[in-house]
Amino acid sequence: MKESIQHFVWQNKLFTAHNLKTTDGEPVEIIDVGRINTDAGPDFFNAKVKISDTIWAGNIEIHPNSSDWNKHNHQFDEAYNNVILHVVQKADCEVTRTDGELIPQLELAFPKYIEENYEQIYKERKWIPCCEKIGQVPSVFIQSWKNALLTERLELKMTAIENLLSENNQHWEEAFYIILARCFGFGTNSQAFESLAKSLPLSILGKHKDDLFQLEALLFGQSGLLEKTLEDEYSLKLQKEYEFLRSKYELTPIDGSQWKLLRMRPDNFPHIRIAQFAALVHSSSKLFSKIVENPDNEYIKQLFNSQPSFYWHTHFIFGTKSLFRIKKLGKESVNGILINTVVPFLFCYAAHKNNNELKDRAVQMLEQIPSEKNIILLNWQLLGINSDSAYDSQALLYLKKNYCNEKKCLRCRIGHKVLTLQTIS
Repeated sequence: MKESIQHFVWQNKLFTAHNLKTTDGEPVEIIDVGRINTDAGPDFFNAKVKISDTIWAGNIEIHPNSSDWNKHNHQFDEAYNNVILHVVQKADCEVTRTDGELIPQLELAFPKYIEENYEQIYKERKWIPCCEKIGQVPSVFIQSWKNALLTERLELKMTAIENLLSENNQHWEEAFYIILARCFGFGTNSQAFESLAKSLPLSILGKHKDDLFQLEALLFGQSGLLEKTLEDEYSLKLQKEYEFLRSKYELTPIDGSQWKLLRMRPDNFPHIRIAQFAALVHSSSKLFSKIVENPDNEYIKQLFNSQPSFYWHTHFIFGTKSLFRIKKLGKESVNGILINTVVPFLFCYAAHKNNNELKDRAVQMLEQIPSEKNIILLNWQLLGINSDSAYDSQALLYLKKNYCNEKKCLRCRIGHKVLTLQTIS
């Protein structure tokens, strides 16, 4: 049996708690199982147990067999001197601290079905390990887990935002500009867009925000997409304008080969997205401040209701004409920006300002956005787990990527329920 299931049983107190005795026959009462340790050292910190008439406070170490203590050389490691109880499945030898003092040991008894469930789901090679059993988990319980998962996802996003704020002297507008640019890459070109934004400070764009052509020249020039041989009048003018601005601000463009067009819908070509981004900068000022002042979905969507210059209504790339079509951001694209940029930033800002009302508003925004649509959410639906809004879809996507794909069933509340089912088919 894997040691991880023993950790799971101990942490969740799933063992038989009555009539516990050490291997020496001393009665044991588990007062506090302690806090799990994810770093080096004993498995659980700050536990409290009563052995015979004495209450001990300290650490717990868990192994399948007592002999694993010596295999891991804990008897020579002072970090394990504070272990008050060695919890094992099989006690096959005595164990000691560095000074030779014996450590009490407990053979842990727990229901057999937990181990059987564990082995069964970990052998599964289906879409998710608990694919056949998740239907036995109450929907109310799953919704509760979704709530926790969404918070976990937003807190993870907060870490990335805080790192960016640190790099930009706590300048919220600059950090928002960089993450927003990354979002305009819509996955495939996210990294290239982020590199573009970092190479071109918002302060420079701010000086030219009233001139859309100059904004296009700066953004296309810094993207490296103007480095190629271009022939039409608009493109040549862009090159000329950029060379002037590049010299003025001592700019260095990024490598244009970062951008990807292969197997991509023309509407998602980087040229279109950069033109749309330029239009957004042109039509807005202190965008993040406006969002903080009025965190309303419809108002924010209107802020993104800009469209690129006329050239891009008849082009997808430089020099090649296409049929006329206004290429402003579509509804799904705007919703994607709200989900992946606006909401996490508002949540992070609210946390910094200790503004719980704004934090709640950020989460409520997700409830008002339609659920995303992709194969992962379709598969959840086939298992009977529906996604009614972006609130649900974000939680379910996070669950699949960060728990199911990694087989972290022991850390998943659904996995916990499945593992403790006494009868599973």
